[in-house]
Amino acid sequence: MGACLSCLFGRRTRSALYEPLLQENEREAVADLLTYLENRAETNFFEGDPLRALSTLAFSDNLDLQRSAALAFAEITEKDVREVDRETMEPIMFLLQSHDVEVQRAASAALGNLAVNTENKLLIVQMGGLEPLIRQMLSPNVEVQCNAVGCITNLATHDENKSKIARSGALVPLTKLARSKDMRVQRNATGALLNMTHSDENRQQLVNAGAIPVLVGLLNSPDTDVQYYCTTALSNIAVDALNRKKLASTETRLVQSLIGLMDSTSLKVQCQAALALRNLASDEKYQLEIVRSRGLPPLLRLLQSSFLPLILSSVACIRNISIHPLNESPIIDAGFLSPLIQLLAYEENEEIQCHAISTLRNLAASSERNKRAIVDAGAVERVRELVLNVPLSVQSEMTACVAVLALSDELKPRLLKLGICQVLLPLTNSSSVEVQGNSAAALGNLSSKVQDYSPFVNVWEKPAGGLHGYLQRFLDSTDKTFQHIAVWTIVQFLEGRDPKLSANISSSRTILTAIDRLARVTPDGEEPSDDDDDSDEGEIVALARKTLNLLK
Repeated sequence: MGACLSCLFGRRTRSALYEPLLQENEREAVADLLTYLENRAETNFFEGDPLRALSTLAFSDNLDLQRSAALAFAEITEKDVREVDRETMEPIMFLLQSHDVEVQRAASAALGNLAVNTENKLLIVQMGGLEPLIRQMLSPNVEVQCNAVGCITNLATHDENKSKIARSGALVPLTKLARSKDMRVQRNATGALLNMTHSDENRQQLVNAGAIPVLVGLLNSPDTDVQYYCTTALSNIAVDALNRKKLASTETRLVQSLIGLMDSTSLKVQCQAALALRNLASDEKYQLEIVRSRGLPPLLRLLQSSFLPLILSSVACIRNISIHPLNESPIIDAGFLSPLIQLLAYEENEEIQCHAISTLRNLAASSERNKRAIVDAGAVERVRELVLNVPLSVQSEMTACVAVLALSDELKPRLLKLGICQVLLPLTNSSSVEVQGNSAAALGNLSSKVQDYSPFVNVWEKPAGGLHGYLQRFLDSTDKTFQHIAVWTIVQFLEGRDPKLSANISSSRTILTAIDRLARVTPDGEEPSDDDDDSDEGEIVALARKTLNLLK
């Protein structure tokens, strides 16, 4: 607060202070308080005689004494914030009910200071602090508005308070004050709105209170704090599909504004703008709109930043955008491949690695041209170098990406020549079922329609038990999908008619035994019939029988 405590009671002498208006206990409280103030460094104003002196002034009918008490509480709490009890809070809560602007301003400032403490946040709401704070938000006095909104902002950081604030009627005045011409009020109000966006229920209440157009409009605020609060709040609101639909139908400039904020001078605003676009890009409409609105160049710049939060937000955003098939080529043509491949080795953050490889997989999904571009850019070499030593989540994405690339008949020889089998085979015995399945699927895709089977012959026994060990494990697995992958892969090998590979398969008693067993198994335990082909297990039986015929 502005005034020093020693000046709060004016420049009168102690004996003449407020005479003859004061009652005896009030005169004693004033005299005691001045003594405490002279030794404020050693005084605890939150208990004992100092608190009683302040309380006497606060509960007085004398407005000057109430103002003095409120100002004293405001300045004391500005320098000393600690957990307090109900006895300490009661005089401040009483002052908060005053109709005097000066008392309101100081009492709400004191309450806002105390609301920095976690336990105090709960106590203020439990003692009914929301109702008078909402009244003060509607005050014509800007200072009162600012302090009341600031206190609500602090209270809204506690999860237990959020729903109570949402139900208290505070959201409509907060939304109105977010448009205040006073920048302090605007900051506090948008900060409070942001704090209310962390749960589904509260987000819906905010939308109902008309917060969306206000938040979108303030994206163009000259104040970076307001930009940050509004961008982050909209990012949270965009988590919900219904809210994204509402945004799409009413806020036509939203994407353009967020793209502009990725060039903000504030790193935190850039980061939140990319995250907001990421959440919007959960929907197909926004995936296309971001690209059409020239969102790729600023995302590429953020992706190449040295600041981890910027990298994470931008790579998460481009990952969502890359889901749409029409965006695959524009992303590649914009120059994303090399930075994405470099991020595969970003050991400091597993999530960045996952998003980068997932994006590459998306880009490879529907075009031979794009698959070729990804391989030409060196993605397979980088995966081969890293995949055995990255976390399981990254291994899963990397092996899935290789499986997609291995669908290309043109690229299969290149992938085999690069030695991709040497890393896929050990991963078929991973502790992760997903990694096992993706690795086996990649090997299966590579096994079909190739001219040279020597890369498979060369890994028949090693590494990690080689192709032989992998096929045995999957054929003996209780997982029908794994059985299907293995027996299908064997069919591809045999149809390729490579003498050495066919000899390896036919000389393996364990493989032959497993194939024979699968050829005889039916869902009901009876002899196979043509009807079995309609089920997954029936397809396995058919493939196993085909394998036996090919071996003959």
